[in-house]
Amino acid sequence: MLSLLFLGCYHPAMSKDAGVLVEANGLVKEYGAARVVDDVSLTIRRGETLGLVGESGSGKSTVARMLLRLVEPTAGTVRYDGVDVLTASAAEMRGLRRRMQVVFQDPFAALNPKMRVREILAEPFAIHGVAARPMGEMLHEVGLDESALERYPHEFSGGQRQRVNIARALALRPEFVVLDEPVSALDVSVGAQVVNLLKELQRVHGLTYLFISHSMPLVRYLCDRVAVMQRGRMVEMGDVLDVCEAPREEYTRALIAATPEMPVGI
Repeated sequence: MLSLLFLGCYHPAMSKDAGVLVEANGLVKEYGAARVVDDVSLTIRRGETLGLVGESGSGKSTVARMLLRLVEPTAGTVRYDGVDVLTASAAEMRGLRRRMQVVFQDPFAALNPKMRVREILAEPFAIHGVAARPMGEMLHEVGLDESALERYPHEFSGGQRQRVNIARALALRPEFVVLDEPVSALDVSVGAQVVNLLKELQRVHGLTYLFISHSMPLVRYLCDRVAVMQRGRMVEMGDVLDVCEAPREEYTRALIAATPEMPVGI
């Protein structure tokens, strides 16, 4: 597995096809009188990883859920590969669901504790009425042995559970995956292994990622571009090296200063 040096000079290569896959304009989300997302616009190009960073409560996960139409925006538009996600019919959304998936922060809460891994991996195929891929192949792809198929979530470590989550997210071969702080609940060394796994899966399958995090060093390692959120608003966006090395906003500088250096070799 590749060495993970969060503060190294590595910068992911952009996809040759830099066309826009996801585009959001003027997203607003209000819960009663509280506006948790305020006029957020962004684009995600095919094959790239866009980092979305900010402190807890800044609105990152709400933006991601609106992109996936798991949360309906109060205002704004979302387009996926040219399709208006917010006005798509149920049939259109069913097709879009196969093309975009999510890996959540808590690997245990995201898995049904009463289901074996075999059942967990079979579920996406049953929901969409398509033939299942070989499950042993799906597990090997994320670094797990086929014997895991008969085990329950509580029988795995946190890192192994997150690998099961990733395998399920990739079951239908999506193009776009939201990674909602996928390593924040893991030990640093285990998280480093999962991050390198995500990079390798992106290389092999040409995936497009939205990577949500509060760690600027981790975003610098994994992402092509970064968008910084504060109190529901987008305050800075640009090439990840430009933003990390010469941030324009005081808030971005504070985020960088607040995150400890994390050089880890695996």
